[in-house]
Amino acid sequence: MGYIKINTAIPGPKAQALLARKEKSVPLGPFNTIKSFAEKGKGALLTDVDGNTFIDFAGAIGTLNVGHCPPEVVDALHEQIDRYLHPCFHVMMYEPYIELSELLNEITPGTHDKKTFFLSSGAEAVENAIKIARKYSGRKGIISFERGFHGRTYMAMSLTSKVKPYKYQFGPFAPETYKWPYPVYSQEKEMKPEELDAYMLKKFETFFLSEVPATEIAAVIMEPIQGEGGFNIPSKVFVQGVKRICEQYGILFIADEIQTGFGRTGKMFAMEHYDVVPDLMTMSKSIAAGLPISAVTGRAEIMDSAGVGEIGGTFGGSPLGCVAAVKVVKMIEEQKLLERANLFGEKFHARFGKLTDRFPEIGDIRSIGAMCAIEFFDKDDQPNGQLVREILAKAHQRGLILMSAGLYGNVIRLLAPLVITDEQIEEGFDVLEAVIIECCER
Repeated sequence: MGYIKINTAIPGPKAQALLARKEKSVPLGPFNTIKSFAEKGKGALLTDVDGNTFIDFAGAIGTLNVGHCPPEVVDALHEQIDRYLHPCFHVMMYEPYIELSELLNEITPGTHDKKTFFLSSGAEAVENAIKIARKYSGRKGIISFERGFHGRTYMAMSLTSKVKPYKYQFGPFAPETYKWPYPVYSQEKEMKPEELDAYMLKKFETFFLSEVPATEIAAVIMEPIQGEGGFNIPSKVFVQGVKRICEQYGILFIADEIQTGFGRTGKMFAMEHYDVVPDLMTMSKSIAAGLPISAVTGRAEIMDSAGVGEIGGTFGGSPLGCVAAVKVVKMIEEQKLLERANLFGEKFHARFGKLTDRFPEIGDIRSIGAMCAIEFFDKDDQPNGQLVREILAKAHQRGLILMSAGLYGNVIRLLAPLVITDEQIEEGFDVLEAVIIECCER
């Protein structure tokens, strides 16, 4: 007997009743991947209200690296709830906030003096990192990258590079924001990866002559591996080249580790793959096993540029989020989840790499740790989002939760909890492989 147990069509009768209520009470805007409703989560398994159990390869969009309801985190939360819920750090401070800031200052890249403060969401972390960068530098311009995603709030949306669904008719956008191209090696037909890197880095230099002087740029913000953009993995040469340009012109380098952080890529933070130390770093998602908390960590002198009362928020760094995050870091270390992430990636390549020769529709298989992607193209070598939608729909009906990504929606992305067992990995891969073969052979 496997772990997946599907008793009804998806959605089942109870989920259909809840969907009817949702349509009357919730606006259209918030999207949903699975047309059902959660009843219970454990590890890499998620059971809905109709008793259907799924293997979760989405992990709440990369929020559950330590899985659904890890006992260590649940116990810590119960203990904290009995003490106090939220005195608000701006009113009366509390030790968990300090403990977590000390921990992040220690484990994030770089040996320099650092400081950390907390907010509630990834987008908030991005907004505040930009505020701090502008305050410290006295400059206003911010550069992000094509295909990047940084959130749905005003500045974060302005930095994001996908019109629909994130930006369409929501303008005007924040001024003094600019886009640099980002290497997507799988879609480049003319240049080799090293040639593409050199070409783009050269363009960045001429950007300061053609668009805006470097003296007006406060920061460059970069996802070490693009998430929503399609799990695009840049080379070490490219990332180090961007950092070198930043250093040359006195521009701060912000690493957006919101989706890549806390073990997803086989290292605690993805920037470690590139031997690059950012000036500021944003974190959220898997920081606290699903509780809403985010962080900005940076060089102490940069972080202290904002005066008293200029950064923060009522719910920033809630005690529950802080105690959960401390347990998450301990779990990653004690359960060797970085090794598990790398093992997942190895298994992924062993299983799906062999399909590339069999099916021309599969244009690329790529991963870094357990951040894995399969990219699909049509017979004309164009991104094939329709095929991805068909694969996802069949996988969902068969008990595997998956999501798409990419500018064209032609990438299947895997964000399974790192606590997933070997047996669950193989069962999930069985479903995905079978569905891919079925859809590609029809």
